[in-house]
Amino acid sequence: MIDSPQTVVEHPFYKFRKAIANKEFLITAEVSPPKGSDPTHMLTQTRSLKGRVHAVNITDSSRAVMSMSPVAASVLIQQQFGIETVCQLACRDRNRIALQGDLLGAAALGITNILALTGDPVKAGDYPEARSVFDYESVRLLQLIQKLNQGFDANGKALPHQGTNFLAGAAVDPQSRSWSGLQRRFERKINAGAQFFQSQLITDFERLDKFVNQIANQSDKPVLAGIFLIKSAKNAIFLNKYVPGVQIPEHIIDRLAKAKSPLQEGLAIAAEQIQTARQICQGVHIMAIKAEHLIPEILDRAGVATL
Repeated sequence: MIDSPQTVVEHPFYKFRKAIANKEFLITAEVSPPKGSDPTHMLTQTRSLKGRVHAVNITDSSRAVMSMSPVAASVLIQQQFGIETVCQLACRDRNRIALQGDLLGAAALGITNILALTGDPVKAGDYPEARSVFDYESVRLLQLIQKLNQGFDANGKALPHQGTNFLAGAAVDPQSRSWSGLQRRFERKINAGAQFFQSQLITDFERLDKFVNQIANQSDKPVLAGIFLIKSAKNAIFLNKYVPGVQIPEHIIDRLAKAKSPLQEGLAIAAEQIQTARQICQGVHIMAIKAEHLIPEILDRAGVATL
């Protein structure tokens, strides 16, 4: 028996794509899966995000540091709290066979959003002797997701047991030194099917404004500015030294160093950056590593209401 249109139930995890279509100010937050099989801490940190973010990004062994499968972690969060997830998927550790297998499995388990990433080099992580794969990179992964959404595999053959319906996103670095390279890469990702973009950590908002006005606004795809909770001057110096592409300026480091409570100052800085980003682009992607429970406070300070 086929349900009439009146009885069809809307998919519970299509709210993020609806928010994009409605031009809402988008809020996502990043959560790291555990380095172990017990998800309790991850779930505890995520609980407070319900009703405050449109979706939670689940990282895929970020910085090449081994952690639980992002597919498994995404399913646990969606089942436990009903919070929509953006499941990151990196090409670093998978060939095209494994990528397709994970994507089909993710779709079957109710994951609807994928952030397609090339992945950090293994030398940056805790298994520097591991063998990299990089059969694909992010643009080709986006193209693969397009094919799966159309009901075909990577070889162009029809999938006999249904395709996927992913909303695919991509990363962008508006602070990239190569303007032409940034524009070229952005356009390639648009052409490959990216429907939204989440940026790396942003500190140069003039550069972000230039990127949005001169490049991103040529498309109708939203850009979410990366907002990072910097907990201290020492934390800022560490990020500048060890995280590729991070450029935290001296005036922020000095501000944190002089603060009576560096963490509280970090919360204030993040809130101010959200307010600035709100005047420039269509959303923010908040990263508060090991302090995700503080994200609601950051949003409150920034004047962002509960969803």
